[in-house]
Amino acid sequence: MSRPTRRQVLHGSAAALAGAALTAPAAYADTPAARPAHAHGHAPGARHSGDHEMPEPFDEMYQGRHIEGWPADMGGAHDGGQQSDGGQAEHHSGQAGPHEGMDFVVRIDNDDLHLMRNADGTWISLVNHYETFTTPRALARAAVRALQGADLVPVVTG
Repeated sequence: MSRPTRRQVLHGSAAALAGAALTAPAAYADTPAARPAHAHGHAPGARHSGDHEMPEPFDEMYQGRHIEGWPADMGGAHDGGQQSDGGQAEHHSGQAGPHEGMDFVVRIDNDDLHLMRNADGTWISLVNHYETFTTPRALARAAVRALQGADLVPVVTG
């Protein structure tokens, strides 16, 4: 039996390494490490809305900041007393409400944090645009940490 040459060993090693590199993402995808971290976990008791769960409302103090959030379909239930007698948010004819087109409303110290829901059900905000979160509460807490005491700047649209 002849011994393999250095070139044959290097080619075999390169082929094995390439095969491992190509199969690793598929093997990794179903591991606990591939799932979101516990801090970004699903909220217990979340409501189901469409293909994704709708998180429950929250209202708490976090690192000295008041954070609150609620599903936008709750109308003006948390709009700081800007409700009509019917309990719904007041909408002027022909004008969209302040949370029109949003699934969930989040405020930090009574200032709106603009957030968006991704197709996979995760959430991003203008403060943490490149980091996804599974709940708006986790997103709001991360935004408080990222702001480091600074105020939110209002986003002017239209």
